[in-house]
Amino acid sequence: MSMLTLFRALLGLEHIAIEKVRWDGDALVIGVRPLARLRGRCGLCRRPCPGYDAGAGPRRWRALDQGTTMTFLEADAPRVSCPEHGVVVAHVPWAAHGAGHTHTFDQQVAWLAVRTSKSAVTELMRIAWRTVGSILDRVWDRIQAEHGGPGGDRLDGLRRIGIDEISYRRGQLFLTVVVDHDTGHLVWAEPGRDGATLRRFFDALGPERSKLITHVSADQAQWVSEVVTERCPAAVLCADPFHLVKWANDALGVVRAAAWRQARAAGATRNNGVEQGRQRRDSTGVARELRDARHALWKNPENLTQRQQRRLAWLAATHPRLWEAYRLKEGLRLLLKMRGQAGIEALADWLTWATSSDIDEFAHLGGRIAAIRHRVEATLTHGLSNALVESVNTKIRLITRIAFGFHSPQPLIALAMLSRGPHRPTLPGRNPHK
Repeated sequence: MSMLTLFRALLGLEHIAIEKVRWDGDALVIGVRPLARLRGRCGLCRRPCPGYDAGAGPRRWRALDQGTTMTFLEADAPRVSCPEHGVVVAHVPWAAHGAGHTHTFDQQVAWLAVRTSKSAVTELMRIAWRTVGSILDRVWDRIQAEHGGPGGDRLDGLRRIGIDEISYRRGQLFLTVVVDHDTGHLVWAEPGRDGATLRRFFDALGPERSKLITHVSADQAQWVSEVVTERCPAAVLCADPFHLVKWANDALGVVRAAAWRQARAAGATRNNGVEQGRQRRDSTGVARELRDARHALWKNPENLTQRQQRRLAWLAATHPRLWEAYRLKEGLRLLLKMRGQAGIEALADWLTWATSSDIDEFAHLGGRIAAIRHRVEATLTHGLSNALVESVNTKIRLITRIAFGFHSPQPLIALAMLSRGPHRPTLPGRNPHK
């Protein structure tokens, strides 16, 4: 085996001629050129085009290290005149247009970014984190192109989907995400959380595939229901139990806080020094018990500690209004675990109980849920919730912490899609099916 053939195999190069290998300081520089049939093509559309000029001279592309030695490919970068794209640098088979790294280098960086820490990627590959973001964009664009473009085959066969939004950049900005309930894959993500954003998903899906959607789970945001009704009116829209229970917990929190304030006003406090020029008073007695009861009120009964169980027993004996609010919250949580006709009948009973309650917060909650009763009944009938979407969102939140430092949402979306989507990056030279 000749030395040039050896380097071609080591670098994973195809359709490329190696002309020379030399040292340049501490780096290995390998002179290459495309084979004749691949020369003179537009760097964007790869159409054969007439030459324009020699460009700015030889360029270098970072390749995978050879052992511990940083390695570059070096080649001429002539320009061609494309009828569609104008004067552009000619296509090279080892790298994306405009990139400074080879395909194999990009592939390894993407694989590492999905599976390891930020510091491990940057230190091992000897690149900046911002460069990682650019590489993730390129790899995701390449995967999309290989699988049918932005709409892609990842949107084929969608029948049951979950829609939600997630915040990033310290909660100031949002992504709308769509998850396939049948595969568990993240299939779409875009910046924004409004009707216009969600319509872009259905634009990518297209009218024919939109008609095939049978079930949609989502929170009760008005913009979601409006767009779903507009684009796939035959789909069953299911209310997410997680958000309904959150509403109940919020109402319970208001009732508990009101009881706590009443106890403090009755004098169940003690002087505890001065804070910021004002006298600070801590809760004591009943007020303190009510302050500390919030965790017991929010937790599921099966998860309560013995101390929290005793605290709930004390609440049942001493604060009937708060205990009633707790029972209403628990009643809603338990009925949302039921299925079929039994769940629908339990929902009807709960709505009667809540709307006739003299606890204003739960009477209001009963009205809110009655307004979307058909969606809750659909959830009880079909057993669809946003639990899977929330699980994906939890993983995306971890990704956002890893991705801190990206200056646009696109690298974050690329990393999320590569991590949770149907097409995961593979290591160069590996068969993903083995």
